[in-house]
Amino acid sequence: MKTVSREQKNIDLRQYMQQVGERARRASREMARAETAAKNSALEAIAADVERSADALAQANRLDLEAGTRAGLDAAMLDRLTLDTRRIAALAQGLREIAALPDPVGEISRLSYRPSGIQVGRMRVPLGVIGIIYESRPNVTGDAAGLCLKSGNAAILRGGSEALHSNQAIAACIHRGLVDAGLPSDAVQVLETADRAAVGELVRMQQYVDVIVPRGGKGLIERISREATIPVIKHLHGVCHVYIDDKADLDKAIRVSFNAKTQRYGTCNTMETLLVARDVAERVLPVLGAMYRDEGVELRGCPATCRILSWAKPATEDDWYEEYLAPILAIRVVAGVDDAIEHIAKYGSQHTDAIVTEDISRARRFLREVDSSSVMVNASTRFADGFEYGLGAEIGISTDKLHARGPVGLEGLTSQKFVVFGDGHIRR
Repeated sequence: MKTVSREQKNIDLRQYMQQVGERARRASREMARAETAAKNSALEAIAADVERSADALAQANRLDLEAGTRAGLDAAMLDRLTLDTRRIAALAQGLREIAALPDPVGEISRLSYRPSGIQVGRMRVPLGVIGIIYESRPNVTGDAAGLCLKSGNAAILRGGSEALHSNQAIAACIHRGLVDAGLPSDAVQVLETADRAAVGELVRMQQYVDVIVPRGGKGLIERISREATIPVIKHLHGVCHVYIDDKADLDKAIRVSFNAKTQRYGTCNTMETLLVARDVAERVLPVLGAMYRDEGVELRGCPATCRILSWAKPATEDDWYEEYLAPILAIRVVAGVDDAIEHIAKYGSQHTDAIVTEDISRARRFLREVDSSSVMVNASTRFADGFEYGLGAEIGISTDKLHARGPVGLEGLTSQKFVVFGDGHIRR
């Protein structure tokens, strides 16, 4: 039996990735000029194919689940990996919702006459080729493909090795839908290799790829950010805060703070630290603390919190930086809004932070001074989501400040170019 050297494997992988990149670049030019009707037709065709292929998708997913069980994946990971009947139906519905969204490509805004007589405006255009690297959730394959298609981009998708069979099955539905609509099947390519080295190749293919979007754990995103020679749209982690002001309606504060933590534990927009103004801590914490305890949430508090809630564990300095993604909550009693803003500036991750208050001046100050991609007043941090923001869906959340910030939907997957209209005008 002939053995293949590591060097030869690396050469073969680079050649494969080069071919993928070349095909994606060609497809991106076709997608940039695709009419809205063709893109919508493709999305509808993909959705219909997903529904027809439900049994095949479930069968492919069973292979991944069986392999994951043998590999010792925990229950939470297996749940993220699962494609059941409900999730397959949701995948198809999500594609149809993207089709129903307005097409941003070609939209001209801020058109105005200049003193010279020319008209200057801005046209929204696709980014080009988007590389998306994600873990475990096969439904991301459909969501990412749909958003990239509607925004006129080509996509190279690299899902987690644990979902390889599921992702390839979804990719087959996508390719058939693209062909049915007369669009290039290479507009969406799901990498066929589970080799981690493929990620290293993808994030350095600047001649073919315009932007990288990593979706996954902090370790993955840190690696991508470190190795990429291409712009990255990302957030590293979500250390989200709710601050209960001493001018808050306490019923609202309890409702918002409980939902922000317990509605789902494993999401990046879940509250990880609760800040409470000193003047209301004795009234609000016993009620909230009991609710969290009944829900099985472990509380880690500052000394003032531990005096009020005898069952809370003392918090360490590391707790204020922690994204738990679990039923654990850090609680700190602060003097007021100044201390809350300072705490968020020091320990936050610029993801999502909320204030509960009836004082409009403090609310406006919090909105202005808290430097996060989403800042909220009297609302749960769990609303920081592309669907809830009316974007239809999201490719991810960005805490960067250039190009896109917050949930990234169709508009975030486009850029703008200046357009000029004249009638034989010349510059004098």
